[in-house]
Amino acid sequence: MDKKLCVLFPGIGYHCDKPLLYYTDMLAYSHGYETVRLKYSGFSEDADAAHHALWLSGSQLSRVKFAQYSRIVFVGKSIGTAAALAYREKRGVSADCVLFTPLVQTFDFSAEGSVAFHGTSDRWAPTEDISRLCSEKGVKLFTYEGRDHSLEIDRPIEDISTIADVIAKLEAENIFR
Repeated sequence: MDKKLCVLFPGIGYHCDKPLLYYTDMLAYSHGYETVRLKYSGFSEDADAAHHALWLSGSQLSRVKFAQYSRIVFVGKSIGTAAALAYREKRGVSADCVLFTPLVQTFDFSAEGSVAFHGTSDRWAPTEDISRLCSEKGVKLFTYEGRDHSLEIDRPIEDISTIADVIAKLEAENIFR
C-alpha cells in the first residue's frame, strides 16, 4: 500500500485551522495523504523562536515512523518553515517542502525540493532577501503583490481569491502527487 504523509508546521500565531494550512491540509487529504497537524505554544520574547519550534516539532513527531511512507511533504508557515527544513535536515527525512511566508532564517537549512509563497508587504521578511535566497537555494517562489505575512490584504473576497490561487498553484506544481 502506498502510504503518504503531510506534516503541517504552523507559525507562532498561525495555527493549522487558518486558511493557508487548512486548505493545504484538505488538498493533501484529497490526494490520499495522512496528515499530522503540529501545535505550537510557549514562545517567549527572549527565547529563540526557531529552536523552540524545532523542539516542539520533534517532541510531537517522535512517534512518527517516517520510513513507512513512500512520500512525505512538510508544509510550514513562517517560523514553521524554519522548523520544517531544520527537522528534515537534522532527522534525515526525505520530504518535499511547502514554505508559506518563509523567514530569512528559514534558509539556514537546505531548501532543496521546496516551493515558497511570499507576500511583498511581509514585514517579517523583506522581498529582496526572500527572492535572493530562493534563487540561491533553487526554490521556486510565488510572490503576491501587496500581501502581508498571511498573504492577506484585509479585503475578504480578494484574500479568499489569493488562498484559492495558492491551492491551485500547489495542485499545478503536483506537490501532492
